Amino acid sequence: MKKPDQQEIGLSDHERTPCEVWTRVMGYHRPVSAFNNGKCAEHAERRLFRESMMH
Repeated sequence: MKKPDQQEIGLSDHERTPCEVWTRVMGYHRPVSAFNNGKCAEHAERRLFRESMMH
């Protein structure tokens, strides 16, 4: 959520820095760029969830 006093920063493509995304797979970390087509599709279907603490 953007605050009213914040300005939006616009960058052109040549000003951006590539970012490598890593994820945990089967107990170890791997870059998503090294995934095969099947694993890329599986990664795209993942959902983030948070467990709530039960009292």
